Amino acid sequence: MPEQKLKIFLAEDDLNLGMLLVDYLESEGFAVKLCKDGEVALKAIQNNEFDLCLLDVMLPKLDGFSLAKEIKKKDKKIPLIFITAKSLRDDKLKGYDLGADDYITKPFDEEELLWKIKAVIRRVPENKTETNIEIVSIGKYIFDYNKQSLSIGGKTKRITARECDILNYISAHRNTKIKREEMLKELWGENDYFLGRSLDVFITKIRKYLKEDSNLTIENIFGVGFIFNVPEK
Repeated sequence: MPEQKLKIFLAEDDLNLGMLLVDYLESEGFAVKLCKDGEVALKAIQNNEFDLCLLDVMLPKLDGFSLAKEIKKKDKKIPLIFITAKSLRDDKLKGYDLGADDYITKPFDEEELLWKIKAVIRRVPENKTETNIEIVSIGKYIFDYNKQSLSIGGKTKRITARECDILNYISAHRNTKIKREEMLKELWGENDYFLGRSLDVFITKIRKYLKEDSNLTIENIFGVGFIFNVPEK
């Protein structure tokens, strides 16, 4: 039997660019579905299954960030790459906060995009069924990875998929030295300056989420990484 093609969903309002990308990616062995606005894209996502999504941020009718939120509601594990003319730091942080796996800024080389797609796909487990990570205690908190929730004293806070991944990682490595480089490669697939700055932002947010238990601390180790101090029961 012929090998089943990986299905890529492409949301891009520039039809010239969109068709060029479709032709190129199909020549590389992918099956590609192109949509030119956010509302049409949302309907296509809701009615079909894809292996990876490429989303332009500046889509008409429903922007790429809003579309990404809806996609993650359906399947929080599906890989996302944003394609955009925007290169502002805040836009990139917002994309990663929504669970994006990577980001490419126009104009770009088609081979660069292909490299990013292959790198993201390699990081996705072959079995895409939801990972059954058990509910864990973190001090006075209860952390439910699958429900993306953090609870204490009857109060529950929903956190983003990226925040879940980071909290799950540091919780699994609690009370031991966590090397920044290893953490970035595990969660993002690479280690660079920008991703390191993004990680710092997320760690600051997680510290705030955990502030109701004063025994929990995320300690910076200069030049190395962190220690997530959690009292042993």
